[in-house]
Amino acid sequence: MKKILSFLFAALLFVPAANAKREPKPQEVDSLGRKIKTGWNFGILPSIAYDADYGFQGGVLTNVYYYGDGSQYPEYIHSLYVETAYTTKHHGIFRFNYDSKYLIPGYRLTLDATYLPDAMCDFYGFNGYESRYHYSWHDWSKQPEKMSVQDYRTRVFYKYKRDLIRVAGDIEGTIYKDLKWNAGLGVLGYIIDDCDIDMLNGKNEYDPTLEHQKALNPDAPLLYDKYKTWGLIGDDEKNGGWHPYVRGGITYDTRDKRQGPNKGIYADAFFTYSAAFNAKYGNQADAGYNHLQFNFTFRHYVPCYIDKNGQNRITFAYRIGTQNNIAGKSPFYMNNYMNALFIQRVYYEGLGGGNSIRGMMANRILANGFAFANVEFRFRVVNFDIGRQHFYIGLNPFFDLGVITQPYDLNELVEINTGGKYRDLLESMTAAGDDYDTYFDTKDRNAFLPHMTAGLGLKIGMNENFVLSCDWAMPLNKQDNQKWANFYVKMGYLF
Repeated sequence: MKKILSFLFAALLFVPAANAKREPKPQEVDSLGRKIKTGWNFGILPSIAYDADYGFQGGVLTNVYYYGDGSQYPEYIHSLYVETAYTTKHHGIFRFNYDSKYLIPGYRLTLDATYLPDAMCDFYGFNGYESRYHYSWHDWSKQPEKMSVQDYRTRVFYKYKRDLIRVAGDIEGTIYKDLKWNAGLGVLGYIIDDCDIDMLNGKNEYDPTLEHQKALNPDAPLLYDKYKTWGLIGDDEKNGGWHPYVRGGITYDTRDKRQGPNKGIYADAFFTYSAAFNAKYGNQADAGYNHLQFNFTFRHYVPCYIDKNGQNRITFAYRIGTQNNIAGKSPFYMNNYMNALFIQRVYYEGLGGGNSIRGMMANRILANGFAFANVEFRFRVVNFDIGRQHFYIGLNPFFDLGVITQPYDLNELVEINTGGKYRDLLESMTAAGDDYDTYFDTKDRNAFLPHMTAGLGLKIGMNENFVLSCDWAMPLNKQDNQKWANFYVKMGYLF
């Protein structure tokens, strides 16, 4: 509740800039009788959020909108977004984003430059349920009786260090009415390594004589280390790489507005070709990491109840989509990046976490191809004004699902990455002194089993474009998260 009150108070700091002199408009209110926003609307807000996977976030952001004379409200003419923040789980956000349909008349242009350093990026292995998850291996508590000290290995067992640099430019033009063409250029840069244990420990020093302590053991192997040893992650991908890309496709968009639409369809289909530069160890291009991916997404917004004032109060919204590799091979670290025609959010991680399958651990599903679905009812409970700003409060019960469509061939990976040194994964793990059944379950659980979650969201919107989102979600299988539920505080709707 304190976060909500803080948001409402901070929102009042949004002070519209003095509008340039303009001729009086005959229409000063919208169809709901609310004053139309005009000119520039901007301000600075604290970037305060919470994500079960990233921790508490603190920083500063600003979102500047220009509405012109208001004739297209709630559509904006220009949007500028700048954010800098850091989280308690050592994840940083440094981002600039620009979006407009009017800078180039007749075309929508989106520009994005983002740097996301992550000292503890989630890594739970390949092929979803085929990789066993052991909560006790990384669960640490100040009270030893609340954890399994004998099973505990290290708090960062399912982590590795990853810095992501993303620069993108996307443009959209009209083919006919609501049918659009899309094209984009960009580059994704990944810098990957083992977790920096000294930095994470800080002033805490590891004492090997103690059975239970907060300090991390610098000699404890991580799952990421084991995947390299077994041959599932090759030398030419283990430290990341740089990947310029080009993409193109089509979209069909009949939504009544972009943020929180009440009705309409949005569908896209596109291809992304990603090249590979030389990595720190080996030539990724020679290793075949130039690859082509195909994405398809369908979103549908169905109005269910319209009140006597003509306002939609209940919307049924759902999204289905898929991403698959159709040529070449993608390095493991790119397979949890969800391609998008327009960069509108900070994170495009999948599958798992607050940006794809809410309630499931981030990056729980890691494979060459996947499909997903998000289904929710959006109840608009109340509308109100504070000062000159328009607010609303909404509730969103939802259900999320994710499945693997292209699993890894684990034995083939071992054969390729070890140069045939080991015959298969079992033999490779045995040679390393690791038990196959402890880490993998390829008998009772196959990679194609669906991962499902459910939850409830609270939305607080301002001026139809600025939305604070609070989502509570729980997994329907303990292998997706041993915690009974996850909580997220973010900006905007998931879709």
